[in-house]
Amino acid sequence: MFKLTKRTVESLVIEDKDYLTWDGELRGFGVRVYPSGKKTYLVQYRVGKRTRRYTIGQHGALTTEEARKEARKLLGDVAKGDDPSGDKQKRMRAPTVAALCDRFMRDYAERHCKPSTVRSYAMIIRHYIVPQLGPMLIEEVQRADVAAMHLKLSDRAPYQANRMLSLVSKIFNTAEDWGLRREGSNPATRIKKNREEEKKRYLRNDEQLRLGEVLQECLEDGSETIHVVSAIMLLMLTGCRRNEITTLKWDYVDYNRLELPDSKTGKRRIPLPREAYDILMSLPRIPGNPYVILGKTDDGHLTDLERPWRRIREKAGLEDVRIHDLRHTYASVAVNNGIDPFMLKEIMGHKNLSTTLRYSHLADDAVQRAAGSVASRLAGALGQRPPHATPLRVVR
Repeated sequence: MFKLTKRTVESLVIEDKDYLTWDGELRGFGVRVYPSGKKTYLVQYRVGKRTRRYTIGQHGALTTEEARKEARKLLGDVAKGDDPSGDKQKRMRAPTVAALCDRFMRDYAERHCKPSTVRSYAMIIRHYIVPQLGPMLIEEVQRADVAAMHLKLSDRAPYQANRMLSLVSKIFNTAEDWGLRREGSNPATRIKKNREEEKKRYLRNDEQLRLGEVLQECLEDGSETIHVVSAIMLLMLTGCRRNEITTLKWDYVDYNRLELPDSKTGKRRIPLPREAYDILMSLPRIPGNPYVILGKTDDGHLTDLERPWRRIREKAGLEDVRIHDLRHTYASVAVNNGIDPFMLKEIMGHKNLSTTLRYSHLADDAVQRAAGSVASRLAGALGQRPPHATPLRVVR
């Protein structure tokens, strides 16, 4: 055997079958010559009782000395217990991020999440995650890859970029649970989310009156159906979430409460005031249709309240008010009327008290008035007058 050099490799003859030639200096380093004339460098080594070969690269793309240097490194890794060929085959068989997303949706999301959440996850995966990370192997994704994807989306949709980042984190946490990535290697950690300002809009008393007048006009002129108008009124009177009203079934309605078997926070009992109950009882029904708020089909419910709401809010001059702001308005009225936060938490169906306490600042004026009233009453009982009202006595 002779030492492989550029000259000796290029002088190797082409035969009808491929063959191997080994280096006379570095044991395990060789070159394979193909009938096509292609020549590739490789290393051969043993793992236990098995002989393995690992292709380094093609002659021409690599010089002989570059291939020798890589072979020396690989054989050194083998001496430390590594298996380059086995690792390569394992990587080739490893699932991609696209396959991980499919499994996440099938084995996690559809089993543990609500249908609305499943739809949201599917949209984010389809539009953002798979186009960027889909072809990559699960173990190859680095924090820099996720950070770049988050930054790119942040330029046009900062809030959506945060939702995407949260989902990537959840997917890779699940991958760790399934043994597809090393524990603690989630590539979505320590990536700073975009700052989000919470949007809360409350209808003032005059705005509430104006909305009521427009809703009545819509009923009288037939521009909106009774079910659309009733859905909006029920949102105002109960503080429910939109889907809790639009998907409400008659089986859930009792005289003084709504019994929802499932909601955003699980099973929920909602107090039903008399005014809301009267609205429900005035609604026409379709035999065989279990839903309260009817839509365009005889067996379904209203699926699009957004477009009717846009028309209604425009007539009322409330273009900046979202449907969810009707729920905020309910909470603000409750707080300003002294409803205890713990009680309001149950009424609103908040999972955590901290969510309810975000409305607590609305009660500041009411608290101030109450404190002033108490102080005035006590001051009167004590016969106390303001200091400036007491004439000064001049001592001569």
